[in-house]
Amino acid sequence: MRNKSKDKLISLILEKKEDFYRLAYSYVKNSEDALDIVQESIEKAIKAHHSIQDNQSVKSWFYRIVVNTSLDFLRKHKRTSFVDENTLDYYSSGKNDTYQNIDLERSLEELPVKYRTVIILRYFEDLKIHEVAEILNENNNTIKTRLYRALEMLKEKME
Repeated sequence: MRNKSKDKLISLILEKKEDFYRLAYSYVKNSEDALDIVQESIEKAIKAHHSIQDNQSVKSWFYRIVVNTSLDFLRKHKRTSFVDENTLDYYSSGKNDTYQNIDLERSLEELPVKYRTVIILRYFEDLKIHEVAEILNENNNTIKTRLYRALEMLKEKME
């Protein structure tokens, strides 16, 4: 059973590696940090693969590890960055804007983490409500409520 869960975990990681990277990146907004988070998540998962009780839940179990590792990273690395005037002028002039939906991106970043996480998992990772609930270790109704509130908050910020 243990080898089956480890094999399933490894094939899931290989199959969904871009999704896990994108999820980590959505938290830290830095490619190197996102890669570190995914790598650390893989290490944690391989060490704890024996704790998987249901092979059907490997996907949500690993998503939960990535989310928790991302949140841990953010807590450990709360930092203020100081930028010189030239760099600030460069970015504020819009020369490097590549986002088509920059307002949505900014509004999403302003949401509290618990609401942003639900939006990211549901709409950007295309997970079902019950999968999001399993990842966040909440019940379905809590996730539905958070999702509704998050969408309302986004709507207000976008208007």
